[in-house]
Amino acid sequence: MAAASPRHVLDGIKALDFTQFVAGPTVTKLMAEMGAEVIKVEIAPGGDRSRGVPYMKNDRSGYFVQQNRGKLSLCLDTTKPASREIIAGLIPKVDVVVENFAPGVIARMGFGYETVKKLNPKIIMCSVSTFGQTGPLAQDPGYDFVGQAYAGVTSLSGEEGGPPYPPMLAIGDVSTGVHALAAVACALFYRDRTGLGQYLDISLLDCYFHYHDWGVQTISASGGKQKALRTGQHYPSLCPAGMFKGKNTYIFVFAWLDHHWIKLCEIMGRPELGRDPRYADNPSRLARRNEIIPIIEQWLASMPSDEASVEALRAARIPQAPVLTLEQAMAHPHLRERRTVRKIHDRVMGDFEVPGFPLRFSEFPGELELDAPLLGEHNARILAQYLGYAPADIGRLEREGVLHQLPR
Repeated sequence: MAAASPRHVLDGIKALDFTQFVAGPTVTKLMAEMGAEVIKVEIAPGGDRSRGVPYMKNDRSGYFVQQNRGKLSLCLDTTKPASREIIAGLIPKVDVVVENFAPGVIARMGFGYETVKKLNPKIIMCSVSTFGQTGPLAQDPGYDFVGQAYAGVTSLSGEEGGPPYPPMLAIGDVSTGVHALAAVACALFYRDRTGLGQYLDISLLDCYFHYHDWGVQTISASGGKQKALRTGQHYPSLCPAGMFKGKNTYIFVFAWLDHHWIKLCEIMGRPELGRDPRYADNPSRLARRNEIIPIIEQWLASMPSDEASVEALRAARIPQAPVLTLEQAMAHPHLRERRTVRKIHDRVMGDFEVPGFPLRFSEFPGELELDAPLLGEHNARILAQYLGYAPADIGRLEREGVLHQLPR
């Protein structure tokens, strides 16, 4: 009999998920999108605290649904010995454990890496935290913006001389989850070759600092003579490269390469500027940025519309982008065609849109249809399928308050 075709690239991989909110759940959300079976262990009585994060509809959180589609929910009172027995029984049955408690919490629950490794020597255990498992800040509580501030990222945002403005979305949380997924995938590959599991310590601060493309090497290599400065709407080391005021909105224009600058001058009707030795190369233009910005903005203001400006730049193949509102981005035909924004159906909330799965695989061009779990929805299924518990045993654990379940 022929083997069944795999659902996706991680079909057959099993993960035990002790995560909540964003960074940790991103790891296992992407795993579930790629066909892994994810058992989400939720702490009774309320489970993942993001179940109460807006937008709420019919007592159901769209935030939770977005982060936890495709997972199985096992809700346990982890203060009870029977719960710890269940977790200990599941660990040998899975390939990966992911947790994003504060450092030391999972060990106090009885499932630090040394214990987990004894239960399953091939296990890959991934801890996601703000500051990492070691270092002077390790025990401090933290969120995305906390790691961003410590990484020297927030200080570079906003206008020179003004307050910093952190971006109002979970860049650090989501990207840390993606970094962690990459580490998990590589560790699985290593295990396939060697049979060895391992422990992964993934820090939001480490990931944020990794985003410094220019500033760190510049400060260090120059011996501190050059610094990364807050330059507001324009990139600090390139010109023209930044956000320019259009007729009604702002437009990003990146014409810092010499051939792009020459082309930009032509479409602005100022071809002589492209030949002007004062603007001959990027360093020269950077030194005269205060002259260049108003030239570009005057041209944008003279155009019939911002759409016409964007089309002129596109036709000249100059990198550009209109600054879209989120609603405009959600309606953009490119994002629609690629399902970057995706409509899903939730049995409680109905239809609504979420960010789509961002990875593309030629062998699996479609998307899996996934549901977000109700709290404790899969208690009986997990205990029976993985651990062989009889219905009577499951009923007893429910009566003893070990297992919890809610219809949301």
